Amino acid sequence: MEIPTTYTERLNVLLASYELHYQNLRSLHWNVKGAKFFELHLKYEELYSRTQIIIDEVAERILTLGVTPLSRFSDYLAKSIIPENNLISNGEEGMKYILDAQKSLLKLEREILNLSSDNDDEGTNALMSDFIREKEKTNWMFTAWLNTAN
Repeated sequence: MEIPTTYTERLNVLLASYELHYQNLRSLHWNVKGAKFFELHLKYEELYSRTQIIIDEVAERILTLGVTPLSRFSDYLAKSIIPENNLISNGEEGMKYILDAQKSLLKLEREILNLSSDNDDEGTNALMSDFIREKEKTNWMFTAWLNTAN
């Protein structure tokens, strides 16, 4: 199967975006303060640990398609749809960042899902479907958490 360049480029954008998201999550984990510290400190760790696994899955999928995954921070910064965060220590602001970031990632994953479907790439299709299902559920949970935090 010959994969169009734009298709694999979008997968590398996804990889870069998850790399920036991962570092933003690490920063949230390290810097959270306040009444919900223990709850959020654990949640942020769960999220960055899961993101680390996703990064590996995306990079390995890119390799499976015969393309070299991005691996330099300068490339991640240049290609990511997720910007670097300024320091966030407020838990509610952190959760808002996560929800916004996940909405951006979800949009990109849906785009890649459509491309993988158009290219009869069941492997990428299944991977994106799994990411989308997981993200839709966690977005619902984060929205519920933010509604009770106010």
